[in-house]
Amino acid sequence: MVELVVFVLMGGGALAGGVTVIKARNPVYSAMGLLGTLFAIAVLYVMQLAHFVAAVQVIVYAGAVLTLFLFVIMMVGVDKEEDVRETIPHQRRLALALGLIAIGIVVSLVARGRFAWVPVASAAADPQATNGTVQALAEPMFTDWVLAFEATALLLTIAAAGTIALASFRRPVADTAAERTGV
Repeated sequence: MVELVVFVLMGGGALAGGVTVIKARNPVYSAMGLLGTLFAIAVLYVMQLAHFVAAVQVIVYAGAVLTLFLFVIMMVGVDKEEDVRETIPHQRRLALALGLIAIGIVVSLVARGRFAWVPVASAAADPQATNGTVQALAEPMFTDWVLAFEATALLLTIAAAGTIALASFRRPVADTAAERTGV
């Protein structure tokens, strides 16, 4: 039952964030909607016991990529005056009440002992259900696939060094018009 409630809440949060990305007139609000969507999807990954994928989702996408988006948005500029008046009456009181209700529900579930933060912790762990854990991913990667893992790391390092070398290469500038025409 708890999984259904979390799924509905996070699914609704992901949809609301997606709609915000599309509908928001301010690009910063769109980026915040994307952040909400990414976090909601990360919670859904945790519910499916894919902890590594959830961590990558938060660190790479919600952290690095969204920070890059915000830097680009700020460099382009969103310097316009905004109306800061509250358009929904009693908005703050309503948000506070909903937050307190959510905290009360979580506290009551934990106090009654009917809530497990990780669904597999409430029962015996099924080996097939733990495929997304870091341990389940790391074991074959560093035993069976270690040569391919190291070769990929070497190729990426060579590509990064080549990119830096190409970016820092400067052609000599011709000083005279005779040198430019080849005479």
